[in-house]
This record gives sequence, structure tokens and C-alpha cells, in this order.
Amino acid sequence: MGHLHNNAVDWLPNDLGGVPADAFKRIDHPMQPWEKRCHALADVLDAHKIISTEEKRRGVEALGADSITKLAYYERWTVCFANLLFAKRLLTPEELARKMSEVSSRFPGSAVDR
Repeated sequence: MGHLHNNAVDWLPNDLGGVPADAFKRIDHPMQPWEKRCHALADVLDAHKIISTEEKRRGVEALGADSITKLAYYERWTVCFANLLFAKRLLTPEELARKMSEVSSRFPGSAVDR
């Protein structure tokens, strides 16, 4: 699992403070439209008491170190939201697949189609 902290507690995948690492290069970029929509969705889900900020944090941590390192920031949120909505039985994988297919058909050859 994660790194040991004080030789007693496993760290969660995104608990990286104090761990030796290479230099970190911060790259600022304008948010993509889908990232803005994802952030707005988080606000709506929280405002309607569907998914809280704490549930989102725990949901991202539950993705595990491999997914956390491979997925971009808002990709983690997206997967987390889907998992939580599935668990709460507010959305089914079939409904999500159907909607993704519908959106993909509107944008052939785009990232949505991959």
C-alpha cells in the first residue's frame, strides 16, 4: 500500500507531503471547457447534497495510487463521480455508457470518441 508514516500508518495514494521526489514543475493552463463543466458538476452535486466534498476526496483516494498517477486532476473527479453515483444507485453503468455513446456520436474523432 502507501508509504509508512511514523512506521505505523499507511499513507493514502495522494498523501505525498514529505516524500523525497524529483523537482516539480508547475504548469498553469487555462481550464478546458470539460474541466469547467466537471468543476461546475462538483458544485451542483455538493449543493444538492448528492456528493459532498469529503465524499469526493475519499472517492478519489479510493481510486488507488495507479489511477491517481495516470489520470489527470479532473479525470479523477469524473471517475470518482461515476463510482459514487453508481454506489448510490443514482446512475447505472448502462445509462452512463448510453450517454457517452450519444455524446461521442456528436463529436466523431474527438477525445470523447476515444
